[in-house]
Amino acid sequence: MSSAATARVFAADLLVDAAAVLARAGIDEPQFEASLILAQAAGVPRAHVLSGSLEPDDGSTARFYAILKRRAAREPLAYIVGHKEFFSLEIDVTPAVLIPRPETETLVETALRLLQARERARVLDLGTGSGAIAVALACNAPGVSIIATDILADALAIARHNARKLGVVARIEFRRGSWFEPLRESPPPPFDLIVSNPPYVEDAALASLAPEIARFEPRIALAGGSDGLESYRAIAASARDWLAPGGDLLLEIGAGQHLEVTGILVRANLTPVDVINDLSDIPRLVHARG
Repeated sequence: MSSAATARVFAADLLVDAAAVLARAGIDEPQFEASLILAQAAGVPRAHVLSGSLEPDDGSTARFYAILKRRAAREPLAYIVGHKEFFSLEIDVTPAVLIPRPETETLVETALRLLQARERARVLDLGTGSGAIAVALACNAPGVSIIATDILADALAIARHNARKLGVVARIEFRRGSWFEPLRESPPPPFDLIVSNPPYVEDAALASLAPEIARFEPRIALAGGSDGLESYRAIAASARDWLAPGGDLLLEIGAGQHLEVTGILVRANLTPVDVINDLSDIPRLVHARG
């Protein structure tokens, strides 16, 4: 057997062994993740792994086992490799920020539809984290200018890095503080659109989440108080003060929270417009106007 054929067999063996390790660790789609890990270790696209043409050397094999060990301990792969795809963009992440979810792409898609009617628009992203939402909007809507806030300096540093990396940092202003607080010292004009994916997990439910979330992702980005709704009350209390006439508010919500969040918005004199489902047909966004 040629050395290339031996290497291909070796690569296949790595994938089989890794999938078994990941399955025993309770990870969904172990074969898929095994191929991602090997691609990362070898520094090649996953398609190269799937083609069977990969010839792992000693260095890539050592990296493979190092990554596999961390993933089997349920550390999120996005933190291990340092990035996550979101809205067809590579968003860099660290344990200081929540990993962008596919469900949040529904928020971006809906925001972009609302922005289509506006040649220029001012957008506020509350609790920006990695900057995924703000960066995706800036990349896909050239006429928008954005202010993105977050309470954590480490999160803002990552968000700013992502904006710079993807070429939109000139159109996103980053301010540190809780929700609308960073706007008060130097008030900007009202916003045409306010978006947020706030913490919405009930505090008591945090420990029961998947280990990747409960043990590794930042609690501050997850914990929504005793009923999971504290962030919505805080945002609703001030949203009207910062929305332009006819401006839109888009809030991502947890499963089953749409009625409670809609009620919070109504009590804050905001007008609910719609509840939007994600690709799994779960109510994921509440849309309101000031």
